[in-house]
Amino acid sequence: MIVVTGGAGFIGSNLVAALAARGITNVAVIDRFGTDEKWQNLAKREVATLVPPENTLAFLDQFAAEIDVVFHLGAISATTERDVDKIVANNVALTLDLWRWCSWRGARLIYASSAATYGDGSAGFDDDGSSEALAKLRPLNAYGWSKHLVDRRIARVVGEADIVPPQWAGLKFFNVYGPNEQHKDDMMSVVAKLFPKLQAGEPARLFKSHRPEFEDGGQLRDFIHVDDCVAVMLWLYDNPQVNGLFNVGTGKARSFKDLALATFAAMGLEPRVEYFDMPEHLRGKYQYFTEAKTERLRAAGFTQPFTELEEGVRRYVQDFLSQPDPYR
Repeated sequence: MIVVTGGAGFIGSNLVAALAARGITNVAVIDRFGTDEKWQNLAKREVATLVPPENTLAFLDQFAAEIDVVFHLGAISATTERDVDKIVANNVALTLDLWRWCSWRGARLIYASSAATYGDGSAGFDDDGSSEALAKLRPLNAYGWSKHLVDRRIARVVGEADIVPPQWAGLKFFNVYGPNEQHKDDMMSVVAKLFPKLQAGEPARLFKSHRPEFEDGGQLRDFIHVDDCVAVMLWLYDNPQVNGLFNVGTGKARSFKDLALATFAAMGLEPRVEYFDMPEHLRGKYQYFTEAKTERLRAAGFTQPFTELEEGVRRYVQDFLSQPDPYR
């Protein structure tokens, strides 16, 4: 059995779809569905069972003999979440509980970290898994801090040669976009937010820059298609000898303006871009530049090329967002 926490969410549901494409349906999805359309992310999939998050450890104990690998993708992922106790309970305590469970039960663990751990990038974007290197990073929000706290604890345990899962990997996802993110509301990718507005004839509205070295709309991100994230996870699944903390980004920063222009092009529209002031409360917590260092992932053996921004946006817009059924 494969367990996917957050399996009805954005990255998780795409992973479940990719496993199904391999004929793997003995998948347990741990997630909450709520009252919106999140269930649509799994509507085309066959899974073994659905488990509410509060029953996670009891479920794992019940089926321990069957579980081979846990993909831990569930989290409070909103960078604007203010309830830090909620973030700690969901992002820190549960992840460390899963780490201990997998270590003692002999199950593999592949978990989601985040590029938010890098903060403003002043300490670089290198995924050196040592305690010394991680101690230099300063996340800008509680979400990033929660992911960073887990990475640091795991680095300490690994460094002290304590008991660990037979395979473990932490994945620092950068700016992911692609199908099945409609339920994320304000945390959706810029492509998903732009599409209905451009379809309605509105211009693309992007943040002005409040730093002189960046032009308006010139803030840079490492945008990565969700299919590439899934490809990394499946590669790890196929290569159980690989362990470590890895960046999952393209290694090529692009601007929000580039992203907007790619969206216009994918929709066959003439570009119209306007700029507005960034809200005051975001200015001190805003990343102006992210770019994954991918050398460690490549050195570990992952060779698949990453999707170029224009091609990824075209596929997302034309194959999903513009379709009557936009779900994978």
